[in-house]
Amino acid sequence: MARTTQKTVGSRDTIHALSTAPFRSAVAVVRVSGPATRRVVDALAGPLPAPRRAVLRRIVDPVDAALIDEGLVLWMPGPASFTGEDMAEFHVHGGMAVVARLLSAVGSVPTCRSAEAGEFARRAFEHGRLDLSRLEGIADLVDAHTEAQRRMALRLADGAVAREADAIRAGVLEAMVLVEADLDFADEGDVTHETISGVVERCSALLARLEAALQGATGAARLRDGLTVAITGPPNVGKSTLINALSRREVAIVSPLPGTTRDSLEAWIDLDGLPVCLIDTAGLRDSDDPIEREGIRRARARAEAADAILVLSDGDHKAEAFGEEVRAIRVRTKCDLGLPSGGDDTTPVLLISARSGYGLDALRQALAAKLRDGLAGGETALLSQERHRLAFQRSAESLRLTISDRTRPLEVIAEDLRVVATAMGRVTGRIDVEDILGDIFSRFCIGK
Repeated sequence: MARTTQKTVGSRDTIHALSTAPFRSAVAVVRVSGPATRRVVDALAGPLPAPRRAVLRRIVDPVDAALIDEGLVLWMPGPASFTGEDMAEFHVHGGMAVVARLLSAVGSVPTCRSAEAGEFARRAFEHGRLDLSRLEGIADLVDAHTEAQRRMALRLADGAVAREADAIRAGVLEAMVLVEADLDFADEGDVTHETISGVVERCSALLARLEAALQGATGAARLRDGLTVAITGPPNVGKSTLINALSRREVAIVSPLPGTTRDSLEAWIDLDGLPVCLIDTAGLRDSDDPIEREGIRRARARAEAADAILVLSDGDHKAEAFGEEVRAIRVRTKCDLGLPSGGDDTTPVLLISARSGYGLDALRQALAAKLRDGLAGGETALLSQERHRLAFQRSAESLRLTISDRTRPLEVIAEDLRVVATAMGRVTGRIDVEDILGDIFSRFCIGK
């Protein structure tokens, strides 16, 4: 099925935007796309250079011929460009005054306007350069903070989900041909049980592919969004000192006074390639202070919802009861002080000193291992986007109905198969997906 043509608002406009970070930098890139791109290059930098070859040019303002900067100019004629349209890039010095003057100069060319968020990517989709799932992978690549997120986003951007969705859809279309042919010639007395057997055989193979793709999808989504680790324990056991040590910055106030942390504090870290949000919670103890009691309630709630829990204790304080849970790592702090073991009824898994750094590497390794155990294959899973997971899940449910009941009328089976074909088509954008385009492309920056 061919992709439904999407209506492009302002498709005759030529768009431009800063595609690098909007602050002082060594180099800034301004991107231009659309039918007036040739005029933009000619007006600002002279004759068109050879396609896809960077050339050094003096870049001027066409309004008054004032020199803006000297930089590289690239010309990429469509359709062999990211957007499928004529495109150009200006690589200039990254001072904000230079960028502002360059954007103003480009905007002075007739029919040129500033791009909206994700508009370059949307034009790439509308011109058939990339499908939706690959574009979502590009968005995830831009947002990736850790190595694990980068690898997962790269699989999506490289078309892994698109290839699987297309293969499943092709198999469903083959089954639909059998059903439709039997429906068309039902009055000739053909034996439909042969058709049903052929459809069930194909659907069983497709269901196995769907179920394989769904394995690890929940873990992949958690990895994409980030994992949470709650640091819990009694007051003054070293929670704030530990979060500062693990994040390598002053996140929390460290004080000998109990009850210093009244609410949860958060710090994001890269833990062996995993995106982890550390949560410094209020000290767990009995208190008459209503504010502290609320902090303790929230601390328990955050610990219950966390992917892992660091349960801290020292020689003077007993560990919290949920330290025995599978998500928990028991940690004995302040081991550099030589505190007695009294008050703790079990042997801590790890001995650390957040101040001296003793045991922190072992703690990081143990925590990363526990988080990976909880991901259940999420690091290598195919589906990290909720939209894709739901499409594969709904498709699997439809195929199970077809396989489980061979007495279903052919018209009903045909509808089951159409559900799968539609769901797979929506993953890549091969059918009308106008209702989700805005949400997808709003995640992109202006220059993408």
